[in-house]
Amino acid sequence: MTWLAEAAAVGAGIVGGVFFVFSVAVMPAFARLAPEHGAAVMQAVNVTIVRAPFMIVFVGTALACVAEVVLAPTDPGAWIGAALYLLGGFGVTVVVNVPLNNRLTTVDPDAPGEFWTVYATRWTAGNHVRTVACIAAAIALLA
Repeated sequence: MTWLAEAAAVGAGIVGGVFFVFSVAVMPAFARLAPEHGAAVMQAVNVTIVRAPFMIVFVGTALACVAEVVLAPTDPGAWIGAALYLLGGFGVTVVVNVPLNNRLTTVDPDAPGEFWTVYATRWTAGNHVRTVACIAAAIALLA
């Protein structure tokens, strides 16, 4: 196992842990709030998360996965881990969660209407996929 595979595994584990916390604590807590409060807090979270500490790990892990596959093209663990992270973690974020977050920015948090319920349900479902994919990627990269 290379240091790059280890770095990618640690990154995938960290990102998977962040997603896990959202699945088991943050989104269920938001669901207990009035829709206007849940929407407002999630809008704030979506702005706060797009900062260097998270983005370096999130994007850096994707780059480390690609680099590991390029540098160790015969390592099946690298291929499986990279695929899980890039498709299930990074890809689902880009295709499901970010578009929902972008749509949420256009919603008046004082009157989110039915969108908050749709948002929270779809966002959380996508987040469950991201969580499992990232944790599985970490395991595969370490195998």
